[in-house]
Amino acid sequence: MHRPRYKRILLKLSGEALMGEHEYVLDKEACAHIAQAVKEVHSLGVEIGIVVGGGNIFRGSLAKEFGFERTPADHIGMLATTINGLVLQQSLASQGVESQIMSALNYDSIVESYKWTHAMHALQKGRVVIFVGGTGNPYFTTDTAAALRASEMRAEILLKATKVDGIYDDDPIKNPSAIKYETVSYSEALQKHLKIMDATALALCRENQIPIYVFDLFEEGALMRAVCENKGGSLVRGE
Repeated sequence: MHRPRYKRILLKLSGEALMGEHEYVLDKEACAHIAQAVKEVHSLGVEIGIVVGGGNIFRGSLAKEFGFERTPADHIGMLATTINGLVLQQSLASQGVESQIMSALNYDSIVESYKWTHAMHALQKGRVVIFVGGTGNPYFTTDTAAALRASEMRAEILLKATKVDGIYDDDPIKNPSAIKYETVSYSEALQKHLKIMDATALALCRENQIPIYVFDLFEEGALMRAVCENKGGSLVRGE
């Protein structure tokens, strides 16, 4: 029987994760896979918060390409995370998992506005809490939102789900000789500019001593191994 190492986790999902291996904005198989993986961990009694990105729909970094100002471009990205959060909620519901969406922006007729006390209560009641809208401010990534929510909910670890099985010194898809790090310190990650999370997110995790575990979400049983064994991916922790 699996025994979780953590009571409360924060899972960071990119918007691209909802696309799977396809070029479409959303892929039903990918969404079902994510929901099933979350259900398996949730069934162990683990309290789960999820921050989801919106890059499958729109990224604030596309502002220059589109000729947009950065602030409204980031607002579009925040709206995109809300769409993904609703998709994720319904995917979880189809697996029989109760979840609650909370947004950093005000969409009262669609989702609940984020309130720390309500989020903590929902976690303690066994609901998966999906955080959308980023931090509610432009110029901050959803990685930073994940570090912020992990700090607020006192998560024991931040699990960053990606399409590669850990942290490398170069892109392993483009460079087969890239070297994988099993563990790395926050400072080393910042100094070497390893592409884990942005500097603000890393610094916030370091300040609050929240380890970051990077893993391939689409490896079979990867989320369960991350929660129960810390095997298969890469861990960022203190010095």
